[in-house]
Amino acid sequence: MKAPRRPASGDLKDLLDQIACGEDSTRQFKADVKNPESLAAEMVAFANAEGGRMFIGVADDGSAPGLSASDVRRVNQLIGNVASQFVRSPIEVRTENVALGHGRVIIVLDVPKGIDKPYFDKNGVIWLKNGADKRRINSREELWRFFQFSPQFHADEMPTRVGVDALDKLRFRDFLKREYGLDFPDSPGELAGLLRNLNLADDDGHLNLAGVLLFAEHPDWTVPQFVVKAVRFPGYASTASEYIDSEDFAGPLDKVFADALAFIMRNLRKVQERGASVNSPGVPEVPKEVFEELLVNALVHRDYMVSAAIRLLMFDDRIEIISPGHLPNNLTVEKIQAGNSNIRNPILMSFAAKKILPYHGLGSGIKRALEKWPDIDFRDDREGCLFTATVWRKGAKGPGDTGPRSAPSRTAASGGVRDGVAPNEFYGAT
Repeated sequence: MKAPRRPASGDLKDLLDQIACGEDSTRQFKADVKNPESLAAEMVAFANAEGGRMFIGVADDGSAPGLSASDVRRVNQLIGNVASQFVRSPIEVRTENVALGHGRVIIVLDVPKGIDKPYFDKNGVIWLKNGADKRRINSREELWRFFQFSPQFHADEMPTRVGVDALDKLRFRDFLKREYGLDFPDSPGELAGLLRNLNLADDDGHLNLAGVLLFAEHPDWTVPQFVVKAVRFPGYASTASEYIDSEDFAGPLDKVFADALAFIMRNLRKVQERGASVNSPGVPEVPKEVFEELLVNALVHRDYMVSAAIRLLMFDDRIEIISPGHLPNNLTVEKIQAGNSNIRNPILMSFAAKKILPYHGLGSGIKRALEKWPDIDFRDDREGCLFTATVWRKGAKGPGDTGPRSAPSRTAASGGVRDGVAPNEFYGAT
């Protein structure tokens, strides 16, 4: 066995300083390790999180008795065996033997952040860090939520139990003819094969979530939570007992989009263009294109791992579009305003760009909406798992206003309150 490195005094001090900080989500103490399954669970939890370091030869109370030379040989062999045989997918770990003196050694085991999440132990259990401890995933919903962090997994690929017989054949026929110049398949086998090739169904002939949302005749029969709930309230706040207009929109994605857009347009004020005659038709107070961009963004980029409806709320001074799911971790409000994007639902995005929705596939919808109407606030509520776009209406006055509305303060983007109305006031509605 290679002799343990005898650290310089500064290195040893750094090691002892780390130990003195105690256990947390990135540091774990073990006086000894003998059980391969227990060690595998610790490795899996670190790999599924941000990585971490295990100090073997350090007791829970932070004392450092170290390991004997024979223990070091045994533990290092166990570590290599566990990392390759007890973890799926195998992970590459790094160990360092640090001599404390008097023949005692601490093994510092570094487990990197996984690049192929999720990781399992050999029994198929996913372990996650929970502070200084770990826990296993116990529910199906939590499992699906975790899978979305895998770069190989997307919510719109999720299988369903819906067969191809649920397809809206006329809608799919028109799409095939318009986009590819193809006729509707003559046989069920040909239809199933075509749907597989378009990434809308699995090998067993069941539509995936994208196939259901795009082309099922009644998507709400399978996923009733993925609808748009719209309400026009009087005044500036939501009330449970009074509304001016209310409707739920279900059906294939393009129908939901068209119906939700029509709801907005019929509840917007029409204003006379400057210089137009009194007999000229009015134009919407906010350009229609603004809501096209925001609705497409909500339908295509929402988090379909969250079982909740998109909410469309209209008030005297604003329109709120509330989407389930916060922004992906690599995005911020500032980044999406600049035109950055993240492909959360690639199948939906690709079909939306095929003239199913007015979608350009360039990740610039938010930026285009702001160019048309700068008075829009965005709020990324990570705790509530919601993303809200608030469009402030032209010349609207909130409670206490005495003059025209000033330029947007952008307080909603940071969770603030504007004109005494919290942007997430109606978040608890169902």
